[in-house]
Amino acid sequence: MFASDLLQGKRALITGGGTGLGKAMARRYLELGASVYICGRREHVLQSTCNELASATGGEIHAYSCDVREVAAVEECIARIWNDGPLDILVNNAAGNFLARTEDLSAGAWQAVIGIVLMGTINMTTCCGRRWLAEKKSAVVLNIVATYASSGSGSGYVVPSAVSKAGVQALTRSLAVEWGSRGIRMNAIAPGPIPTEGAFSRLLPKKELERLAIDRIPLRRFGTPEELANLAAFLVSDGAAYINGEIVTMDGGEWLQGAGEFNYLGYTMTDVDWEKFKPTKKKG
Repeated sequence: MFASDLLQGKRALITGGGTGLGKAMARRYLELGASVYICGRREHVLQSTCNELASATGGEIHAYSCDVREVAAVEECIARIWNDGPLDILVNNAAGNFLARTEDLSAGAWQAVIGIVLMGTINMTTCCGRRWLAEKKSAVVLNIVATYASSGSGSGYVVPSAVSKAGVQALTRSLAVEWGSRGIRMNAIAPGPIPTEGAFSRLLPKKELERLAIDRIPLRRFGTPEELANLAAFLVSDGAAYINGEIVTMDGGEWLQGAGEFNYLGYTMTDVDWEKFKPTKKKG
């Protein structure tokens, strides 16, 4: 599946591509032959990533400073990229999140997350989409959502993110139907906990929280950026050409464990406890 030329000739833009999961995806796409563009707000971080990945892979990578919340900035960024030729792949990875009690959130805190996660994804997707549709060009969009964005799931203490990711999930499925007949595929990945410096420092700031998180995952480990990057490479490749409108969960079974009434027993009951529950034969 991961032939060295899997993405040969493809041109991909990854938002939030300078760090974390975006950087991991950029590396994998380069390894598989794609030309990669990354964007973000911190120019020095982007350039450092460009230098590192170009040296490591020998691939072609470019960086553009862009705030995805600003429509004008997005239009300028995409126009500059299109000067070299149209994109084939857009990965909406830029995100913002933090732990907080919802009653403590200011309007600015809500906007900080919604602006990046939801509006940033809308801005990038529509800006590229209009060009693809006008040019009658096939393309693929991959969005990064979250398991707690699923209908009926949700999550306390990250409510702005849950609201935003749910919107991105709806956007993914809606445009998969609307634009699919015109050659544009839309899919998303819903990852579980994957250690990155930015996310874990804000969402799992204490070691005991990490241990609790691992206990909730049937595989008893976190995912890796490399595993997500492999999935992200497959979904944007021609090998996945018939996958459209899917939200692919990649969480080691965490979501399923949380959905079951008694699944918590797997990490709370000891062998001694289970001995007490062993069925016994009745005499007589």
